[in-house]
Amino acid sequence: MKALDLDAVNAFVFVADLQSFTRAAQAMGTTQSAISLKLRRLEEHLGRRLLERTPRQVRLSADGAVFLEAARSLIGAHERAVSSFFVEQRRLVIGISHLIVGSELPSLLRRMSEHDPNLVIEMRVAGSREVMQAYEEGTLDAAMVVQPPHRRHDGETLFTERFAWIGVAGWEPVPGQPLPLATQGESCSIRSAAVQALDQAGIAWTEVFVGKGAAVVGAAAAAGLAIALMASRTAPAGTVDLGPALSLPDLPTQDVVLYSALNDLRSRQALQTLATAFKSLSAA
Repeated sequence: MKALDLDAVNAFVFVADLQSFTRAAQAMGTTQSAISLKLRRLEEHLGRRLLERTPRQVRLSADGAVFLEAARSLIGAHERAVSSFFVEQRRLVIGISHLIVGSELPSLLRRMSEHDPNLVIEMRVAGSREVMQAYEEGTLDAAMVVQPPHRRHDGETLFTERFAWIGVAGWEPVPGQPLPLATQGESCSIRSAAVQALDQAGIAWTEVFVGKGAAVVGAAAAAGLAIALMASRTAPAGTVDLGPALSLPDLPTQDVVLYSALNDLRSRQALQTLATAFKSLSAA
């Protein structure tokens, strides 16, 4: 068998991860038709169908699932070989809002490491205001924050995050008691919007848990202690959006916006890998 086309294998990994030819093309800086052609030729070369395509969905076939890890290893080995000449490690300092970081963080970091093994990633997780202040002071290379839709900004809007009332499936409030909430503190914009909506609806509430980060408030929800105000995407296993069942008001959406002043190509590519990964999770 002839050697595999690395660009085609890389395209396959992107499509498998992002579940979209369009998003894979954006990540690789090419066109959807070019990605389709690469994948078709790769499948012909292997004599296997790697992807099942429908008008609404792209998913791995049985053979594609088998091939995926080997494809990842091949691309990772190639990146390490190419970067072996760049012995000097580079540091990328990224600030990310704690509202959008959940249990998927390990997989996000793995993608960045596979892209550039010599990249030292320093990630600072805090509130959007704190992250933007640090970025404007020049202590961050990039910032990924949440902002109200349609607010004017000079960053790149990655996607729109949807927030929900997250709790254990089947959880019910104690009759006559205020709704127990798990929040990320008074500085959190989602908390402000949520309690204002509850007050307007005449629903009594009490804050029983405060923590920083989706994983922390999600843990309180998973333990049955409270209803967490968090992004639906970051909700832990075993929890659901209890808003409809409890007739709670809708929570506002927030745009996830990326700010960066990076100039060198490899750092920008690594940041784009992270941004694309977040986009794929929001569309999952």
